[in-house]
Amino acid sequence: MALFGTDGVRGLANGPLTADLALTLAQATAVVLGQGRIAEARKAAGKRLTAVIARDPRVSGQFLSAAVEAGLASSGVDVLDAGTLPTPAAAYLIGDIDADFGVMISASHNPAPDNGIKIFARGGVKLPDEVERRIEEAMAGEKLRPTGGDVGRVVRFSDAEDRYAIHLLASLPHRLDGLHVVLDCAHGAASGVSPETFRNAGAKVTVIGADPDGVNINDGYGSTHLEKLSAEVVRTGADVGIAHDGDADRCLAVDADGRVIDGDQIMAILAVAMKRDGRLKNDTLVATVMSNLGLHRAMAAQGITVEQTAVGDRYVLERMNEGGFSLGGEQSGHVIMSRYATTGDGVLTGLHLCAEMARTGRSLAELASVMTVFPQVLINVRGVERSRATDADVLAGVQVAEAALGDSGRVLLRPSGTEPMVRVMVEAASQDDAQRIAEELADIVRG
Repeated sequence: MALFGTDGVRGLANGPLTADLALTLAQATAVVLGQGRIAEARKAAGKRLTAVIARDPRVSGQFLSAAVEAGLASSGVDVLDAGTLPTPAAAYLIGDIDADFGVMISASHNPAPDNGIKIFARGGVKLPDEVERRIEEAMAGEKLRPTGGDVGRVVRFSDAEDRYAIHLLASLPHRLDGLHVVLDCAHGAASGVSPETFRNAGAKVTVIGADPDGVNINDGYGSTHLEKLSAEVVRTGADVGIAHDGDADRCLAVDADGRVIDGDQIMAILAVAMKRDGRLKNDTLVATVMSNLGLHRAMAAQGITVEQTAVGDRYVLERMNEGGFSLGGEQSGHVIMSRYATTGDGVLTGLHLCAEMARTGRSLAELASVMTVFPQVLINVRGVERSRATDADVLAGVQVAEAALGDSGRVLLRPSGTEPMVRVMVEAASQDDAQRIAEELADIVRG
């Protein structure tokens, strides 16, 4: 069974994800990523490889990061420990200091008992599937066993947060003076750096969900629980609310009336702004097949092409790299601005969204009106073979649904990549139509 999933290694900490596994995984990573022209040149020059490690505030991150550090250092890799920082900060720092690779200990938006290990290659990019497969194979093979002065050192990366914050501020096209922003940090990795950076950008900041204790990450706060943020924005009369998830690679927003602005709407706003300023490469936005039909229509009206990928920010980034595109992301709030980041960055996205508000003097609701969101219904049909998505009776049902919707909606059936399940997604002009058609198709899939 494959160890790596769609976003690194993830599982219940001290369940499947043990300190032993973390140490062995780190040793195997040192073997595989210690190969290649640049790594060999460093070793030939008598230099050890260097890795950056960071984690979110989960209490299990302490023993998992210690295990990863032990595995790397015992393999002759010098480790710079950046402490508690967002995933995109770790990715940025790898490139900033020209490290050979990096490791992030986080389970993102998952609850506190879970944790995960994400590995980034040189430059802060996620590993290709083939490299992950080689690391899995290397876990059962010979490890590196340097002795004496050749073992790695573990040192604190003392200015890691400052470097990341300076990078964020330098990216801004406009200051945030005059804006009142409520930040929900999900009791996560951005609890320190996000409020500080927004304040330094000129915003008045109210903060919720920024008291991590190791077990409260994502618990009732953050991008998967927007109720408290909406209420706080309305209560304080703020201009906008920005929500991160536990490792701050996502950003969702709420407007002054507490209405949710999702990742598709955020991308629409940023795409229009970047096109206006000549910063949207080839006037193209990269989005997944799950992006709302309203995004496609809004972008077409603005003269912006939407390139579609499979679901997952890694596939968005792959297409962005292939085409040299500057903006892409997912409805869930993973937004990638490739000029400044190699992964979704919730703090960066929130800053640039607020900068557009400050620059134009328009409210978030006004900016979001560039896109009309189509009602979307998603039903997960569990316990069916993934091949049901392409069976003749199911495809016939899809054809009937598409004919009924015409140009006013769409249908998408996606087999799960990890379990016996088919996802049925329907968009329509009304919520009732979307719900009815989705349920009819789900019944057909169930057989």
